[in-house]
Amino acid sequence: MTDEPKETDPAESPEAPGSLWGARFDGVMAPEMVELNQSLPVDSCLWREDIRGSQAWAQALGRAGVLTQTELASVINGLQGVALRIESEGLGQAQEEDIHSVVERMLLEEIGSLGGKLHTGRSRNDQSATGVRLFGMDASDQIREDLVNLCRALQDLAHRGMHLPMPGYTHLQQAQPIRAAQWALSHVFAFLRDIDRINAARGAAAVLPLGSGAIAGCPFPIDREALKDELGFQRVSPNSVDAVADRDWICDLLYAGAMIGVHISRLSEDLVLFSSSGFGFVRLSDGFSTGSSLMPQKRNPDVAELARGKSGRLHGNLVTLLTLLKGLPTGYNRDLQEDKEALFDTCNTLGITVPALAGGIKTAEFVPESLESAIDTQLFATDLADYLVKKGVPFRETHGIVGRLVRLAEEKRIPLNELSIEAMQNEHVAFEEDVAEVFDWERSTEVRDTIGGTSLRAIQEQLEEVSAQLSGINTAVK
Repeated sequence: MTDEPKETDPAESPEAPGSLWGARFDGVMAPEMVELNQSLPVDSCLWREDIRGSQAWAQALGRAGVLTQTELASVINGLQGVALRIESEGLGQAQEEDIHSVVERMLLEEIGSLGGKLHTGRSRNDQSATGVRLFGMDASDQIREDLVNLCRALQDLAHRGMHLPMPGYTHLQQAQPIRAAQWALSHVFAFLRDIDRINAARGAAAVLPLGSGAIAGCPFPIDREALKDELGFQRVSPNSVDAVADRDWICDLLYAGAMIGVHISRLSEDLVLFSSSGFGFVRLSDGFSTGSSLMPQKRNPDVAELARGKSGRLHGNLVTLLTLLKGLPTGYNRDLQEDKEALFDTCNTLGITVPALAGGIKTAEFVPESLESAIDTQLFATDLADYLVKKGVPFRETHGIVGRLVRLAEEKRIPLNELSIEAMQNEHVAFEEDVAEVFDWERSTEVRDTIGGTSLRAIQEQLEEVSAQLSGINTAVK
């Protein structure tokens, strides 16, 4: 008895309409494997990038003579039709494994079997790599714009704090007087470095992999330089094996995102502390604060707390991708499907966090009376030591002298500036009546007039530097 040929339901075949592979398989994919295999819930957001890359590839096939001009026009029109359908109707009940399969199926529905010619010489390996790079380039541009807005909000806050004192802290202990502007500007310069990292990550993303095929390159005379220019890339990948597997640029972007998270968290921590009743230096607006369901008096700095919390996701995404990549052999591996979720989450997290934090900063206000009352006289201990230095006493001696005076004031439970001149002269004869001038926050900040210092001139210089850098960023983008 001979075996009868097995009939296969086309709907259950690995070669069912919309499938991009399957001819060498006899059986259908197990349901558990279907679920594991599917990336559509994650990569569906790349439909614009996929269509954009497909349009460019169609043009390349036209230049290579694979598509006639009539066929090319039909494919381009068909892809435009697919874009309109998705824009208006969404993806509906699409069951394909990824967005590339969905777009190809919809193209076949639009123009018939001609749609099947579009994949000539192209693999999902270079197709997917191209789409996600296009996403990364656009996302980097948006992140940079959001960071610029945050820097401008902090710059404006610095302007409003130029003539206000603030305790400068080390180890969360009061250290020296600074201007409130100096604190705000310290965060600006951190975010400006983040913008540099985002720009570098975008540059790393702007390498065209399309035309690399699955691993060995393309057998058709594709003009990859023309593809690069059409899609807005800066360079063409020099090695096809590397091109389909390279996710370094995503690591670069996720690292930049993680560092932004660090700086977001540090700024947020400051805002939480400085807006609390124990400090009261900053007041967040009602639009970026919440109350308590139980305690009517509460005013919670939720914008800062939520931003601080989001930073953990940014760090986790970087570790996720680094762990994914570390053990892969050369070439494309399906593990790389997992690259997108970390990337998308970082970009989405930054996309909601940075604008919210910028809004909180833009509407925040310094509280002058709280800042002024926080200037403890012990903040001037270094100034007191410097006073003796100017009298010719070596600094190491002045450090010990002032330390003993601080201890004496603590024992007497009086401010440092209320120590009598006699008590000071008991420690060193160089003290004179003019020592009282030391305990003035404006004098203390004005003498620190070196580049990067907290004098008015130095602060103005920093503000000008920030303006120049932000202007340079905008000019470069344009």
